[in-house]
Amino acid sequence: MTSAIRSFTAIAIVCVAACGHEAVEQVETSAAVPVTVDAAKIETLESTITVSGTVAPGPGADLLVTAPESARIAEIPKAEGDVIRRGDLLVRFDIPSLTAEADAKRASLKQAQARLDTAKANVTRLAPLVERGVTSQRDLEEARRAEAEAEADLAQAQSAVAAATALAARTVVHAPFNGVVAKRWHNPGDLVEASSSDPVVRVIDPSQLQILAAVPVADLTHVVPGRKGRATGPGGGEPQSVTVLTRPAQIDPKTTLADVRLAFASRTTLPAGAAVTVEIVTETRANALVVPAAAIVREGDEAFVMVAGSDNKAHKKIVKTGLESRERVEILSGVTAGDQVIVHGQDDLPDNAAITVVTK
Repeated sequence: MTSAIRSFTAIAIVCVAACGHEAVEQVETSAAVPVTVDAAKIETLESTITVSGTVAPGPGADLLVTAPESARIAEIPKAEGDVIRRGDLLVRFDIPSLTAEADAKRASLKQAQARLDTAKANVTRLAPLVERGVTSQRDLEEARRAEAEAEADLAQAQSAVAAATALAARTVVHAPFNGVVAKRWHNPGDLVEASSSDPVVRVIDPSQLQILAAVPVADLTHVVPGRKGRATGPGGGEPQSVTVLTRPAQIDPKTTLADVRLAFASRTTLPAGAAVTVEIVTETRANALVVPAAAIVREGDEAFVMVAGSDNKAHKKIVKTGLESRERVEILSGVTAGDQVIVHGQDDLPDNAAITVVTK
């Protein structure tokens, strides 16, 4: 550190012309060091952590459309950036095999229903004949067994139709919410695969954007749902207020970071995917005695401040610190409210050095 002391020594030597007479007078003086001060005061102090995050759609506000199986795109009317409304057509796939499969399953269902109707009619016909002794009980039991099998076949056919119909329904995709087309990868006529690695279109709801922040596991216990924070976009600007929504209930023991979701206090203009810096409040302490962080000088395990005294001298005060933020530090002992601590000019300033306070 550069010395804040500027001293000079004036040595005046008076020589007397008379033979055998010589007198030497030495005078030492120290110039006052200019310093800037700020008062120790009582206020509410917030401790924060600063982490990196990404703007992302909230749960249920993000849709990635893929083909149900290998298909050709028949229709995709929306372009990137287009506003969509719930129910709007997003993609229509051309998959003839799915339609044919659904038709075949419905035909099988009709056959199963016909077999059941026949089996029931046979039971109805045989029951009175057994009572009159015209036919045997065994014939009736076989008819009832056939009826039960037909009922089981019908239930299986109904399930098959439901599955085939659901799969066929995926050939036409409608928007499940209001939003915008965030990305479009294909055009009508393109062949696509049934894979998340070959998406067709992505739709998000920009009114439901959140922040997914990577918080060090060591700080996770201090990040509680409901805690406030501030998010700053990649271009800087005015920070936006955010609130912690959730933190993970379980983490990988091998990881050092955990994802925490935060909600914007009001609708953000930041786009999905934007990188942000998030400052999260981890602890709040009311009525704390605080000084500017710039006033704290640390030497090894010792912390101290230099206090500007009424005698125009700097006095070294060993302090015990508590909660800290980027700009303020809580003082547990060593100074009192109102003490004028030096925030600039205290580097290498010795105890009891002469100072002059300058206006900020």
